[in-house]
Amino acid sequence: MRYTTGKIGRVFLVKFSDGDILIDQLSGLARKEKIQAATLIFLGALKTGTLVTGPKKPVIPPEPNKVKFKDGWEVMGIGTIFTNKNGPQIHIHTAMGKKNKTLTGCVREKSRIFLVIEAIVLELVGIKATKDIDPKTGLNLLRIL
Repeated sequence: MRYTTGKIGRVFLVKFSDGDILIDQLSGLARKEKIQAATLIFLGALKTGTLVTGPKKPVIPPEPNKVKFKDGWEVMGIGTIFTNKNGPQIHIHTAMGKKNKTLTGCVREKSRIFLVIEAIVLELVGIKATKDIDPKTGLNLLRIL
């Protein structure tokens, strides 16, 4: 285990709109506000998109089990933002439901918002960390500097 300490800096209250692409909008916010490290929580709904719901098999490197969803799902989630030389790296996990079905996983690709998502982004200051592709796993993993 490795860890570092920091403090909460700026706090952003964000309202995303119908049709927005969640990850693209978060990346845009991080770029505009020069956020290097943050955590976020959110609630609302996603219209369409893709979740990774674990690996197909528990091997390294893992092959992601991708599940596409459509037709609007209620969501709540948590995530992180760490910036590297390629820009903001967004990692979001969500639990989502529709009627009597639920999905839990990592939000990917062009997942679009249905009606609204409300988020609180807490900037982390004094944190020296980044995310980069780990050669062993092929995953974009946290690296504490």
